[in-house]
Amino acid sequence: MSNLSIKDVPEAWAEVLRQRAARNHRSLQGELMAILERAVTEGADAGGPGLLASGTARALPSSSSRQAWKPVEQVAAELRARFPQGLPTGPSSIDLIRQDRDAR
Repeated sequence: MSNLSIKDVPEAWAEVLRQRAARNHRSLQGELMAILERAVTEGADAGGPGLLASGTARALPSSSSRQAWKPVEQVAAELRARFPQGLPTGPSSIDLIRQDRDAR
């Protein structure tokens, strides 16, 4: 893997990127990798070369091989759709811990 470095990034841009990374539940490094991945594979996905020669761009790992992050709201909505009656409930963690401590 190569290491890249960008010097003299305006502080305002860096702050916008930090905020974007936080919104997407990623580190700044992860957010920059996601931005670069989209830029490199964008054209290849549409049948074009992307930013790289077509053979090279297609050889890159696809976004499906990377961990996808979802907002909490989206995960909650997917769970509500999958389990409309709610998840099965069991004993509370407080009761389980109390039972374990009392058993000692």
